[in-house]
Amino acid sequence: MIETTALLGIAAAELGMVLTPGPNMMYLVSRSVSQGRRAGLVSLSGVAVGFMVYLAAATAGITAIFATVPGLYLAVKLAGAGYLAYLAWKTLRGGISAFEPSMLPPDPTRKLFTMGLVTNLLNPKIAIIYMALIPQFVNPEHGRVWLQSLLLGSVQISIALIVNGMIVLGAAAVATFLTGRPLWLRAQRWITGTLLGTIAVLLATDRSRPLPA
Repeated sequence: MIETTALLGIAAAELGMVLTPGPNMMYLVSRSVSQGRRAGLVSLSGVAVGFMVYLAAATAGITAIFATVPGLYLAVKLAGAGYLAYLAWKTLRGGISAFEPSMLPPDPTRKLFTMGLVTNLLNPKIAIIYMALIPQFVNPEHGRVWLQSLLLGSVQISIALIVNGMIVLGAAAVATFLTGRPLWLRAQRWITGTLLGTIAVLLATDRSRPLPA
């Protein structure tokens, strides 16, 4: 049986991470603003499948591989940090806010779903949750490890989808509010870029290792 503290710990950690700008949020917002709520929700369905892939991998004990081969985990972590650093640089230097309307070509439903899936699979924040965070809340003395991983992962997915769904539904309204307010857009861009850069540095310098699930 999973302890209440473990459920609350995962819920709090996921809430903090999902509210921090990252690849998922930037993609969902850009599609919702440029192509409408339906496009954002289709993209979100791809993101949801990406969560399922991570959950299946965690349940199967994929974190044990990273615990056994630290070099592989380090490579994945540094690649994720580099990706976030690139997004931070692009946000700060490109002068584009995630909520600023842009003339993006409309994508078909299949591409929206696929890009949502790929963006989530390459999201280092999600990888860290399943490789290093969830295993820390799993206690072998409380029952089957795979079942605990499944339940904790389900809590993470539920919170992520609820929050991201609200972001998709509200992205257009936020973009409308920011239109004509260049200072607000600039502040949002710099805040997003700074947060992404900070996360990249913390991820690259973090010395923790994944625990076998």
